[in-house]
Amino acid sequence: MTTPVSLGLPPPAVQRSAPQTAMPLRGAAADPSRMAKAAQDFEAMALGELLQPMFDTVDTAHALFGGGDGEAAWRPLLVQETAKQIAAKGGLGLARPIYAAMLRMQQGKAE
Repeated sequence: MTTPVSLGLPPPAVQRSAPQTAMPLRGAAADPSRMAKAAQDFEAMALGELLQPMFDTVDTAHALFGGGDGEAAWRPLLVQETAKQIAAKGGLGLARPIYAAMLRMQQGKAE
């Protein structure tokens, strides 16, 4: 009943074209590409939470181009985009089991 997805995730072009709507209820037809994107987004969010303390402890105030209000404003975006890139390249491997769990839930076989 599931569509085969390379490495458990659809290609990036499919991910960008998916509409942003609510997930279907259990038993309804599920869109595997939307679920795969949600799993990868979750992994990116988790990676961002893990990376944030690392970025917070770097002292850039005395670096040539570091410090200031501008850097403080843009740092959260840097952490978020770094996490997205890590997740897109395979990350910690959380997206595949999350995707599989979502498929099981959609099929009514959640444990």
